[in-house]
Amino acid sequence: MLIGALLVLTWLILLVRYPAKALPVSLAALFGLALVAVWVFWLDQREERQLAHLELRLNYAPGECPADRPLALNLKNGSDKPLLELRWKVSAYAPGDSVNLVQSFYDSPRYRGPGELLPGESWQDCLPLPPLRPGYRAATVEFRAERLQGSFAD
Repeated sequence: MLIGALLVLTWLILLVRYPAKALPVSLAALFGLALVAVWVFWLDQREERQLAHLELRLNYAPGECPADRPLALNLKNGSDKPLLELRWKVSAYAPGDSVNLVQSFYDSPRYRGPGELLPGESWQDCLPLPPLRPGYRAATVEFRAERLQGSFAD
């Protein structure tokens, strides 16, 4: 923090003392930073648009899945690009409530996708349950995938 303040103060002193030399360099640096910011924003928006085309459903299905992984996952890639990687967090909500009932611990399960999933293809798997707050059962809550992060082929 202190170093950043010193750099800004030094830049301001140079700009006031030598405006003919410092102004063009400052404008070029500002233009370069603006280009980088626009590029990062564009990449982020592109990823969000592609993630919006994914259909990811989670259901508590102890009859269909093994006992140690009773959460059934159905994922469909509705985008026009192959999905290369996908990560998400599982949340649980009581019907009509907006409080996440999942307890986050260091050793909580981490959820990852199938690897490469071509456009239009689906993937099914069984996942371990996240730890729920005391007093809640998996059969009485609704599970959702949140905070999706992924990458798609270009």
